[in-house]
Amino acid sequence: MRILISADMEGVTGVTWGADVKPGTPGWERFRPVFTGDVNACISGLVAGGATDILVNEAHSSQRNLLIEELDVRARMLTGRHKPLSMMQGIDSGVDGVVFLGYHAAAGQQGVLAHTYLENSITGVWLDGVLASEGRLNAALAAEHGVPVLMITGDDRCCEDAAAYVPEAERVAVKECVSRYAAICLPPTRSWELIISAAQRSMNRAGRGDPVPGPHRIEVEFDAAHLAMAAAVIPTVEQVDVLRVGFDAPDMTEAMKCFKIVTAIAAGATEPEWG
Repeated sequence: MRILISADMEGVTGVTWGADVKPGTPGWERFRPVFTGDVNACISGLVAGGATDILVNEAHSSQRNLLIEELDVRARMLTGRHKPLSMMQGIDSGVDGVVFLGYHAAAGQQGVLAHTYLENSITGVWLDGVLASEGRLNAALAAEHGVPVLMITGDDRCCEDAAAYVPEAERVAVKECVSRYAAICLPPTRSWELIISAAQRSMNRAGRGDPVPGPHRIEVEFDAAHLAMAAAVIPTVEQVDVLRVGFDAPDMTEAMKCFKIVTAIAAGATEPEWG
């Protein structure tokens, strides 16, 4: 049984602040071992449940955050940026299940460090008319390859969101959202116990199913008009409102590739002080 772990950082045990996940900051250095601990707990549970090959795809920011020298030796790690499928690189390699670890709620929703790809320029993303978190987007991409989402970890709002798009998956809330920058957190050892147990149970659902192909539409809303204008220069992307762009794609893989371009263009058009 081959399993992919897509590992983000905002939903990791104890993380509540931007500096906790910003590469190069003291907070980031502090939480790198905790992030690695969450991942290792997941690996332990998956192996206990029957996983024989585990690939961890670093999915946060620089995608060089996990401590490979502390990684469980039963896993391999895909690290570094500029992967064609980004957070979901490896989903097309014949895996039998995927875990979303350290995920978070969407832009436009309540949740610790809630956002969708860009920290503060995107106010909402809609997949086929439904407000979408990174988890919902990635679950649609997994479905296109017939890969079940086995488990999600993050705050309680992330888990509530996941219940709507993959209700059958295991969910582990490692913290309870108080605000975007505050949470009631479990100690790491307690989080790890919960993650191990849930990961082991989740292996009962491992195994590829029928792919779910088909066209999709994504719409993205920004907090400033010039970002929508900038994104609308991309072929196939249209500005549908002052703050919103949209595009259609023949499948989810193409949709996510276009979405990556939209976010990259918007990020490049954002000024440090004025947005």
